[in-house]
This record gives sequence, structure tokens and C-alpha cells, in this order.
Amino acid sequence: MRATSVGHAGILIESDGGSILCDPWFVPAFFGSWFVFPRNDQLDDDLQRRIEQADYLYVSHLHGDHFDVPWLSEHLSRDIKVLLPGYPSREQERRMRALGFHDIIRTEDGVEHDLGGISVAIHVETSITDGPGGDSALVVHDGVTRIVNQNDCRTTDLDALASHGPVDLHWLQYSGAIWYPMVYEETPERMRKLVDAKIESQFARAMRYVESLGATAVVPSAGPPCFLDEDLFHLNVIDGDELSIFWDQRTFLARLAEAGHRGLLAMPGTTFGVERSGISVEHPIPGADVESIWDRKESHLRAYQSDWANWLKTEHERWHRPTTDLLATLSAWWEPLMRMAPTLRGAIGAPCLLRAGDLEILLDFTSCQVRAFAGEEHRFRFDIPRELVETVADEKAVDWSNSLFLSCRFSAWRDGEFNEYLYNFFKSLSVERMRRTEAEAKRKLDPPTESEPDVQIGDYVVARRCPHRNADLSVFGEIEQVEGCDQLVCTLHGWRFDLATGECLTSANHPLRVRRASDAPT
Repeated sequence: MRATSVGHAGILIESDGGSILCDPWFVPAFFGSWFVFPRNDQLDDDLQRRIEQADYLYVSHLHGDHFDVPWLSEHLSRDIKVLLPGYPSREQERRMRALGFHDIIRTEDGVEHDLGGISVAIHVETSITDGPGGDSALVVHDGVTRIVNQNDCRTTDLDALASHGPVDLHWLQYSGAIWYPMVYEETPERMRKLVDAKIESQFARAMRYVESLGATAVVPSAGPPCFLDEDLFHLNVIDGDELSIFWDQRTFLARLAEAGHRGLLAMPGTTFGVERSGISVEHPIPGADVESIWDRKESHLRAYQSDWANWLKTEHERWHRPTTDLLATLSAWWEPLMRMAPTLRGAIGAPCLLRAGDLEILLDFTSCQVRAFAGEEHRFRFDIPRELVETVADEKAVDWSNSLFLSCRFSAWRDGEFNEYLYNFFKSLSVERMRRTEAEAKRKLDPPTESEPDVQIGDYVVARRCPHRNADLSVFGEIEQVEGCDQLVCTLHGWRFDLATGECLTSANHPLRVRRASDAPT
């Protein structure tokens, strides 16, 4: 087999048994905030032809840096076979069919499918945290070698992902792919601590995946994006002092090398030949020119920015200008959804203020009202340019995480700890999504009495599953000493627990069952 990077999480996997195009992303996403880095708008004609003539299309999930609607609409034959992850919702299938793709191969979670000369297995994650549509990872086997395309799927069952056999090439996300903590109102000193902690959490999570799969070689992918709009240019990590989580490939490659793993640097057009005898690397330009992209990153980004300046200007101009009925639109849309989700509303537990320019809107989750703000107390606040709120409201965007928050074009404040249920509300702005979100909230907040056996980590016995996203703590749990006290860290998302009490230090009301191993069970 050979695997060619087409930018970000995009891969063209080719073998004698067929070719699979994975997550092609070319058109900037999230209100023109995210661009592919390194740039992939200059691929050679031969690679572009092979991309557009692939036998199969695999889109891991519906986020805009993976599901590129404009490019898919303009560049792919509607007769291409689509490998569909086995999500419980049919939302992704409906989106594909709406674009005209009709040859849909529905897969079953984790089950190998023989495509004739090549087999694939797609593993799905369905937590609302990744959006009710879910996320997925792809395993490809040609009978001799095996590639795992994990992209940014935060797999919780690593045994399942590794169950297909030895892995030759492992592609995975390692860098930031969220707005936290940069959009929050914090002092520079506090922000520095939050950024550093988030980066370390991301790297630690990625290293756990690397260690568990034990692939021959690892390709850091699915990020980071770069930011060419001048309002967001500060989010690019160039000299390392920036208050940003978007660290680039070479930093993680150094972490891999320190741990004794073989990491491979990819730019769009880089091809990896995967054979029984080993893995070869061929870049589309000389090696020194590849390195110069990172050695002279700012100049690379400024040239890229200049080339896309007119596109960005047009993108700004398409945003809706303020109208007079935004409050009425949101009230009519959201209040019925609130009434569907009493468990979710109770878990949010406080009003949220949405400031869209000069329009202040209160989301009162207690009374199921979306109304004009009149000075009421609240624990959460978002400040978002009104034209962006108008745009996503006009589009009836059902996932504001994907359509708006990932743009980083807003600021946020909260009184207290992170509340996942508030963000889950904004990810679930349709009847179908809200039903699943409310069901997950009930499952988390009213769990069954029977549970998996506890696991021992160091000197402690703890519940096997993290209360955040059910991550297996026997895999992702690590003990750290902080100011003389033992804390358990779930490295999947960086959640922390006080091992003396089981209290969650990251978010209220998420305790962990814990005792010392020397103590008798109670």
C-alpha cells in the first residue's frame, strides 16, 4: 500500500485492491478561520487526478475540516462508493445523499468489511462530546500491511482498535482542535497555565494511543490548522510563546523520538510506501524545502495569507447583517428543545447570557425561556459578533460547536468549572439530536447500579470508567502529585480527581469512586 497526505486529516490510501480518499479538506472552514497547514492548494496535477478518481470515499465525521461540502460538491463523482461509519444516527448518510452520493456502503462498528482485495474496519465513537453524529477511525488492510487512520477520533476502546493485527502506519491527531482556553477571559498568567496544561493533555493522550497501538511508524496529522485572518493570526504558534494550543508537527515528532517511536513528517503530497520490508517516504519537494516550511513558518503563512486575501474578504461579506427578529427566531427554535431535555437543563443549572453585539439574550434553562436579558444573575456568557449569530441562525445550524465555536471568533466567561452539558445543548439544536443528548444526560447522571469491576492504579483502586466520557482509566489514568496531594489524571481529556476524596477537580458533580488499595472494599 501507499498513503499520500492530502492535507490535515486527508489521506489517499492506494493499493492493488482499490483506493480510499479519507477526509479531503481544501476550502477553509469555520467562517474562514481554519486553513490547512501546510497549505494544500498547490498539489500537482497527477495527485489531484488520483484524488478525484478514488474508488471509495471515507468521511470520518461531520466537522467542517473533515466534511468539506463545497469541495465534495465540485470535485467528486456522485458514483464514488461511500464508506459510511456505523453511527446510530442516520444524519451523516442523509447529508451525503443530499449532496448526491448514492452508492453508500453501511459498515458495522469495528467489523472488517472485505472490499475485494482490501478490507476496512471503521470504529465509531458516539459521545455527544464529539457531536451526536459521532466520530470514527479507519483500519485498512491489504493482506500484507495495515494502516490505522485515527484522525481526531478519541477512541476509548484501544483493544478493539488494535484487535485487527499489527499496525504499520498510524495517523493521528495530537494538536489542538478546540477553542479552549483561548477564548476565555483570563489574565495572561492564568491563560499561560491553562494553555500549557491543555497542550500537555493533548500530547499525553496522543502518546497513549501511540503506545497502545505500537505501530511501526506514526504520522502526526489532523492538525494543527493555521489562521490567516489577521484577527486570528495570533493563534498560530510560531516562536512558542503564543497563548495558543495549536502546536505543530515537529514538536510532537520530538516527543515521539524521546519515547523511542519512529515519527514521520508529512506535508500535502508526501507519500509513504508501506511494504512488508519497511516504510519509505517521498516528499513532493526537496527535503530542505520541506523543513523550511517550519523553519520559516511566519513567512510561509504570510505568503499564504496574501494569496487568500480576496477569498477572506468575500467570506466576511457573506455574513448576514443584523435583522430585527433574531430574538424571536431563537426563542421559537430553542424553547421547544429546552422542554425536551429536563435532565440536561438541570445539569446546566444556571442561565446563560448570549451577547450578540448590542442584543443581549438570556437562555433561562430553568423556565425554558429564551428572552431579552434584564440583568438577571447568570453563570455563563458568550460574546459573539451578531452577524455570525445571524448567519448560523439563518442556516438553522444544528451544531454550533461545528458551525460557530470552532471558529474561535467569540469570547466566553463562566463562573465556576467547565459545564459539558451547556456545550451539549449548543451541539444538539434539532429534535433528533436533542433526544439523544437528553438520553445521554440521563445515562450519565442516573447510571445503572451494576458496573464494571474497579481497577488498581498505583496505590489506589478506582472506578474503571472516567465519568466524563467513559474512558478506560486502566489505559488513560495516571497519578500525579500536586502540592503534596495525589491526583488521578484521565489523559484522554485531562480531567483530574482528588484521590483522597474522589472529588472531580475539573467539573462539579462528577465524582469518582476511589479507595486505597490497602483498604478493604466497602
